[in-house]
Amino acid sequence: MVIGAISDRIGRGVESVTSSVSETFFEPVIRLGVTGLSRAGKTVFITSLVANLLDRGRMPALQAASSGRIQSVFLQPQPDDTVARFDYENHLAALTGRDPHWPESTRTVSELRLSMRVRPSGLLSGLSGLRTVHLDIVDYPGEWLLDLPLMGQSYEEWSATSLARAEARREGEAFIAALREIDGAAPLEEPQAQALAARFSTYLRDAREAGYSDCTPGRFLLPGELEGSPVLTFVPLPQGEARRGSLRREMARRFEAYKAQVVKPFFRDHFARIDRQVVLVDALGAIHSGPRAVEDLRGAMVEILKAFRPGRNSFLTALMGRRVEKILFAATKADHLHHTQHPRLTAIMEALLRDARDRADYAGATTEAMAIAALRATVEETHEHGGRDLDLVRGRLLETGKEAAFHPGTLPEDPSHLLSPARAGEAKWLDEDYRVMRFAPARLSLKRGEGPPHIRLDRAAEFLLGDKLR
Repeated sequence: MVIGAISDRIGRGVESVTSSVSETFFEPVIRLGVTGLSRAGKTVFITSLVANLLDRGRMPALQAASSGRIQSVFLQPQPDDTVARFDYENHLAALTGRDPHWPESTRTVSELRLSMRVRPSGLLSGLSGLRTVHLDIVDYPGEWLLDLPLMGQSYEEWSATSLARAEARREGEAFIAALREIDGAAPLEEPQAQALAARFSTYLRDAREAGYSDCTPGRFLLPGELEGSPVLTFVPLPQGEARRGSLRREMARRFEAYKAQVVKPFFRDHFARIDRQVVLVDALGAIHSGPRAVEDLRGAMVEILKAFRPGRNSFLTALMGRRVEKILFAATKADHLHHTQHPRLTAIMEALLRDARDRADYAGATTEAMAIAALRATVEETHEHGGRDLDLVRGRLLETGKEAAFHPGTLPEDPSHLLSPARAGEAKWLDEDYRVMRFAPARLSLKRGEGPPHIRLDRAAEFLLGDKLR
């Protein structure tokens, strides 16, 4: 078995090197990971990005498109036969049909390959023909990404952190109360374990609904085929005696099984192969939920970056796993604000992610923060109110389908006015009530050669892909 394992690793290494040689000298492949936390808009981002690469009329900031060097773009079968295909066609139909609606959110890993025929730039461009660049887009739930830091934690460490987090959240009260009724040193009783796991899952779902970002383990929120299995039937417990056969001992064993059988395969099979990454963040939703949600988001993004291995790829990194070269932190739903507030949203994003971003920069990755809307659902208006102009956005309300204009509140020019109360654990904002409206997609009438309307999606594409299309 040991020899077989070594042989398998050598085989994978040879396969990786062969793939690397092929990509370097013949048809380069960009593996772009797209993730984010709940309601950040991963599915919409990928759908709009693909549509706007196929029809590039709205992509002026993507230099290879505006200069005409991209001659054609077409969909191809994905290279990973065991990974679900990203359902691009149905998602696009949902967004651009006669009755547009938001598509279903990400529930598992999926993939899509775009192939681009590109005319090289530079002095020798006239001497060489078109080359093909493949873009493999890998879509995966942000909830799963938050699990990766668990790989470096013991059950006791995870329990202490999780219990402290649950005790600080109103949504965790019922779960904490249930823990007080049990004895972790008592023999395991499976119905009791299942009941505790159900309460723990309910708490995590409620916390996510309340706007919190760090709600691990992620598979408790998206269990899929693992629902009801022992690997998802564990909870954090206070430290104490853990003799053989006890509830506490079995919870620790199942936690280790979760890391080995769920988290590690995800890292090995998908995450470790990514070299460009988009992290989508619903910063406006967190701001609306209050200071504690903002601080929780900041901490979650720091934890997420611990899972990345930033740095530049080289010929030999295929043996060790790819390194993320570029990371884009994108605050989504910029169309919920008037464009005059977009620089403030970007500044908040940069400040919110400073700890995580500094770590990536130090390791050699190129990072950028940006405010975007992958699909623009609103238009802007300015109305006079109380003797002054008020900047509004107008869109179709998700709940009623009726048109409405609203002012969500003015973001502070200095991000510390948000982050300081967040770090201090304030329960609410002192001087502003930030509102969020839920808009449905706008009804579209697209011209030939144009993708769906967006905000800065072309700049995001230039940052992520531009150097590979020259």
